[in-house]
Amino acid sequence: MELEIDRERCVGGGMCALTAPRVFDQSEEDGLVVLTAPPEPEDLDAVREAVQLCPASALTLREE
Repeated sequence: MELEIDRERCVGGGMCALTAPRVFDQSEEDGLVVLTAPPEPEDLDAVREAVQLCPASALTLREE
């Protein structure tokens, strides 16, 4: 599994951090999304939901 963040597209909406707080956070500097940890298998459903909810489509999840 590979999780990609396009920080150029991110608008700092925070949906990812609210949906999967063990994986995503927002930067103190600019409010953009940052990964706090690689997604664990138990976080996968929340990460999928965060990808779908992102208002800027800045998240991509590749499942292998």
